[in-house]
Amino acid sequence: MYDWNDLKAFLAVAETGSTLSAAQTLRVSQTTVARRIAALEAATGLNLFERRQAGYALTPVGEAMLARAADVRDAAERFGEAAGASSRDAGGTVSLTVMEIFAVTILPPILRDLRAAHPEIHLHLDTSDEPRDLASGAADIAIRSSKQPTGAGLVGRRIADNPWTVYCSRDYADRHGIPHTRDELAAHPFIGGGGYVWEPYQAWLRHHRLEDSVVIRYDTSTGLLAGVRSGMGLTILPAFLADREPNLVRCIPTMSDDRTGLWLLTHERLRHVPRVRLVLDFLAAELTKLGRE
Repeated sequence: MYDWNDLKAFLAVAETGSTLSAAQTLRVSQTTVARRIAALEAATGLNLFERRQAGYALTPVGEAMLARAADVRDAAERFGEAAGASSRDAGGTVSLTVMEIFAVTILPPILRDLRAAHPEIHLHLDTSDEPRDLASGAADIAIRSSKQPTGAGLVGRRIADNPWTVYCSRDYADRHGIPHTRDELAAHPFIGGGGYVWEPYQAWLRHHRLEDSVVIRYDTSTGLLAGVRSGMGLTILPAFLADREPNLVRCIPTMSDDRTGLWLLTHERLRHVPRVRLVLDFLAAELTKLGRE
């Protein structure tokens, strides 16, 4: 099998008429060009040039092979151009919408590794707790905690189960014990709020007659995390995150009918855009790996 560099030498000599001119074109030594021509002739079993005092002249066989060699060069150049275009497309900005509580806990090391592996990618994080409309272009990718994501044209996958349940800090548990029943929960203060999660959270508290146990309310889910870490009381948090917090303790099991999952989503028009696909695949691999730990 011939070497591609041997074929380049063949084309250069054929086009310039001498190994010296070909060497100047290829920026190698004349000896290297002559050696490559000899190697190509040996590999193919063909006599491609007549060695004359005035230079190298193609033999009839060499003439016949010249067009084919040029086709190989053209194909290689087209491949290089296509690869370059794909590489450029893989670069640029990708916008990611994710709840702030995930953005400040599990995501930073993942995004650090993504940046190290793909420095051509620039990320823009939207940490609003309100779900963004991917169909309208509000973001390229969403990491969303939901039972079943809704929205026009959404495609993606469920990364992990992510039910929400009650947690307290280890320090709090050491001082006050871990409540396991409704009556025990009623004897403890609750941290309420959490932005858009407050509506279902409040409904759960109301259902268990625990609404009066709320002693402070935060506007964001990150506030819930800060409050429970401080040992202020109990709160509801997503299990995918909270079970990985070394300072938190789960108080009660998740509800058997809680089908909440962690979803990685994009819009169907973006699923094959190289830079979006790259980020999707990286996040999917890392979040799935985290879910198995």
